[in-house]
Amino acid sequence: MTPQEFRGSRRKAVTLMGMSGVGKTVLANRLPANRWFIYSGDYRIGTQYLREPILDNIKLRAMEVPFLRDLLRSDSIYIESNITVHNLDPISTFLGQLGDPGRGGLPHEEFLRRQELHRQAEVGAMRDVAAFIEKAERIYGYRHFINDAGGSICELGNDGAVRVLAEHTVILYLEASPEDEEALVERARSNPKPMYYSPEFLRRALPDFLSKRGISDIAQAEPKEFARWAFPRLIAHRRPLYAKLAAEHGYTVPARAAQQARSEADFVDLVAGAL
Repeated sequence: MTPQEFRGSRRKAVTLMGMSGVGKTVLANRLPANRWFIYSGDYRIGTQYLREPILDNIKLRAMEVPFLRDLLRSDSIYIESNITVHNLDPISTFLGQLGDPGRGGLPHEEFLRRQELHRQAEVGAMRDVAAFIEKAERIYGYRHFINDAGGSICELGNDGAVRVLAEHTVILYLEASPEDEEALVERARSNPKPMYYSPEFLRRALPDFLSKRGISDIAQAEPKEFARWAFPRLIAHRRPLYAKLAAEHGYTVPARAAQQARSEADFVDLVAGAL
């Protein structure tokens, strides 16, 4: 697609890609809400593909409380998670942190099981993009579409999800500067959040973490300690993956340039410039 073709396109569809916190959601929300359908990959993951595992996890914890256990067993109460585009905490709670179960961490095998469920969910959510582009216009009347993809989109491999995005959207990689990355790392140090890690990353990172901490088992670690240690390494791990995906299937713009886009016209200029 040429810049002119994008500007004149009756239906514009763009996938925003980059590390969590780099500004994808902020940029998407600056577009006119009456003209652009915002598809949140994380929201789709939580409400469609991980809904049941999330609820099972909450119920499991509730069953530890005798009062709630009796009410659940008698069907006197029901539990539902309140996931919204702006509140994805139930997904984070499900993913959890790797570490000492006695301090709220997850055992290694359970952590890996949940990580794989998240990977499958993200693949499904990205494969759904084509159908949602069509539904957004047919049902709701939106001609333009933004896919606010999760930070781990570059980890999905050859499951067909990236092919769907490349065929139906312009993939735009918001590339973080060293200063942006430093800010993300500092944020992760002060408030480390649960994240998806690819099996390849974990195979390399975990033994290194255990060695540097002088412990033999991840169950000995404070749950948030691994997340703090891993985040800057995760950025370095994903940086070439994002660049490769963008080089093969999309386009790259500096995250700082994307942050300067304040209107629909600015956004169209940003994408056209990348094209």
